[in-house]
Amino acid sequence: MSAHGEPDAMFTDLDPIWTTCRSARQIYALGLVDKEISELLSLAASSISLLTLPQTDGPDDALPQGEERIEKFVLEAGEYFEKLDSIQGAIRSSLAQVRRARIAPSAINAPPAGFVPPSMGVALDRTVEGKETKGLQESRVERDAWTGILDALKRMREE
Repeated sequence: MSAHGEPDAMFTDLDPIWTTCRSARQIYALGLVDKEISELLSLAASSISLLTLPQTDGPDDALPQGEERIEKFVLEAGEYFEKLDSIQGAIRSSLAQVRRARIAPSAINAPPAGFVPPSMGVALDRTVEGKETKGLQESRVERDAWTGILDALKRMREE
């Protein structure tokens, strides 16, 4: 929300899950930063290709020639720095949000070396530190199976 109580323009056409709380909006904004970084890298690649000598252009490159090449480089370089500034602002905003929320630094430390996050779906059989790991879907299926077994045993006992 803006200072005037209106929804931010960035969040108007979103799935409502991303507008439920400040943290969700920050996560969405960081996702946008991730996309902007890939666009930034693409701009850097195209700018560098404009700096090469025209004689080295491939037939399928479709790069401009002469003065038009210089103008295109200037435009792409300007867009690159605008995008870089946008990314910097978004990252600073996210850091300010973390500071405002007073999240303990220990809560955002990197996981220990060798940490394997659990799979959110079906995973191959894995063992981490002598313990079998299961994905979220596998855990739910196993829970439902045990619940079904328990219900069947209760019905058998009642009969």
